[in-house]
Amino acid sequence: MGAAGRSTAAAPRADRRAGTSRQRRGGAGLVVLKGTCSYVSAVTVGFLLLLGVCLLYLPDPLALRPPAAEDGGEVTLLIWRRPFGRHRALPDCLERFGIGGCTLTYEGSAYPRADAVIVHHRDVATGADALPPEPRPFAQKWIWMNYESPTHTPRLWQFEDVFNLTLSYRADSDIFLPYGYLVPRKGGTDVVPNRFAQPLRAASRSRLVRPRLLAWVISNWSESHARVSFYHQLRRYVQVDVFGRSGQPVPGDGVGGSVVRLVGRYQFYLALENSQHTDYITEKLWNAVRAGAVPVVLGPSRQNYERFLPPEAFIHVDDFASVRGLARYLLMLRREPARLRKHLDWREAYSVYQPSFWSDHYCAACRAVRRTRGRTDVVKDLTRWFHV
Repeated sequence: MGAAGRSTAAAPRADRRAGTSRQRRGGAGLVVLKGTCSYVSAVTVGFLLLLGVCLLYLPDPLALRPPAAEDGGEVTLLIWRRPFGRHRALPDCLERFGIGGCTLTYEGSAYPRADAVIVHHRDVATGADALPPEPRPFAQKWIWMNYESPTHTPRLWQFEDVFNLTLSYRADSDIFLPYGYLVPRKGGTDVVPNRFAQPLRAASRSRLVRPRLLAWVISNWSESHARVSFYHQLRRYVQVDVFGRSGQPVPGDGVGGSVVRLVGRYQFYLALENSQHTDYITEKLWNAVRAGAVPVVLGPSRQNYERFLPPEAFIHVDDFASVRGLARYLLMLRREPARLRKHLDWREAYSVYQPSFWSDHYCAACRAVRRTRGRTDVVKDLTRWFHV
């Protein structure tokens, strides 16, 4: 369901929110990304342009409009509870992204004066924490933050008509920040300088064919998942080296950089999502991109992936009539380097960036709050919108 499937309206009670009604149908405050069918808030576009990102894979980066003038006032953003109960140092948004006027805090005593409160869905939905108290301070925004798939997002119905902004990987969120994205490069440099993006390189002729064929790193194994069923079929035709809790240990600490180093030894990598939903494309894909392996993806549709990547940058399981056909294609690419190169040559035109949890998200939220000062619309139909 696109943005038009989700509505917002002003709260009926002034003690909860002072707001104005609006429909999210591509009107004021929205920008249409040419080359896609998504509507993305201008707030989000402004933040991602500041980072120098492509936002979505676009044939014409100029489809992104310049950010609107920013409110000059200071804002206080309260993180209601640390996501998953894990402590992480709060970022300096000015130093990291050039976003000034942001005070971030974990201190509950800041609640009465906070301009906005970020609430992590998993923590309140599982009962690990409760929502902030009502009535909320006048014009205070509550931000719903979630990076799980709809399949693993319980009890959404409890939070209808509660939040004012959404922050997620969904491109039609009020504040959109995906698990990763490409930064277009021009003349060997980024179009907009981004000191955090990792330049991508196409493999040299001598390193084009890698010593190992196919790897899969998985921590959450469930026989009910489509990806596990797919793996059982695929291993009948090709060798799949499995790492993680259900396979060999990942060398090193098993996170981030060590996974990328491991995948860097392989030609292909299984980037298989635990469930299939709109825009749910996680670090599994971006780890493969960083490692220079060709990702074999199971997730949303090919068309959805092509909003984030060039069509040749990945192999979709749906491209083949059978798992056997996919296996034959992978083996053929190993024998024919010229055809394999077509899946890798695109890399020279891009850098890749993976947002840091949760520093980037807090700064994106702060910028959004500054730009929407005075507007406290209420998110309607949260369940119907997100469960796609």
